[in-house]
Amino acid sequence: MSEMAHRSGLAAIVGRPNVGKSTLLNHLVGQKISITSRKPQTTRQRITGILTRPEGQVVFVDTPGFQTEHRTALNRVMNRTVRRALEEVDLVMWVIEAGKFDARDEALLKLMPEKVPVVLVMNKIDRLKDKRSLLPFTKQMSDKREFAAIVPISAERDQQLPELVQTMVQLLPEGERVYGEDEVTTLSERFLAAELVREKLFRLLGDELPYATAVEIETFETIGNLRRIGVGILVDRANQKAIVIGKEGEKLKKIGTQARKDMEELFGGKVFLETWVRVRSGWADDEATLKRMGIE
Repeated sequence: MSEMAHRSGLAAIVGRPNVGKSTLLNHLVGQKISITSRKPQTTRQRITGILTRPEGQVVFVDTPGFQTEHRTALNRVMNRTVRRALEEVDLVMWVIEAGKFDARDEALLKLMPEKVPVVLVMNKIDRLKDKRSLLPFTKQMSDKREFAAIVPISAERDQQLPELVQTMVQLLPEGERVYGEDEVTTLSERFLAAELVREKLFRLLGDELPYATAVEIETFETIGNLRRIGVGILVDRANQKAIVIGKEGEKLKKIGTQARKDMEELFGGKVFLETWVRVRSGWADDEATLKRMGIE
């Protein structure tokens, strides 16, 4: 097998909630395609990113954080997404937080495939109070199973990401690239627009309310370089609707303004965005509603 052969394949990014999977994907592809917040379990669906280098093309699959609690239909669907990704890829990037390993990580360890290379990505090394603890922690993790590689990184600060990319490409099978050099995602603009609104819900609302909300794109029209987008925000109860709207509509206006600015930057054109809030009780336990939103 030639060392100069071009390599191409699918790499799943998996990990428990809030270890930095979406931040890592965005930094690897150089564009914001997966939403982020300081709250765990922000990602709900399978997000695809594409990284093209002269020596190879990596198609990343960013998965939701694996759920070990909360048993709604939404959580079950999210866990199915993780399991399916592990079955379909050429490489697994298992992301943990450097210096931390708990029962949630242990649950994912049991799901790791035996016949696919697994790279252990130890994220957030910049937050370690004692850098000397990294070496014994690395030894502790290497004793748990055989990894194809162990790479300590800080996704937020772009530390060790070139080394991570080089490691991944070397582990992929030989093959031609599937996507063009300039493509960074397979996601549609409709999906990206919905995700940007959902990100603002996570960032601007309280600790619990964002988990009771969902976003539906009800209208999406492109006229030249202009996009007219109508977005419905779903909540479980009427009192939640009042919170999302805020006093004299100020909270909803702020959500819409921040989302619109991000859309204009991402899409490269003017966006007219309308948002409204609807009460739909039990949406997170309704698989038909989840499927309509593309969560399946």
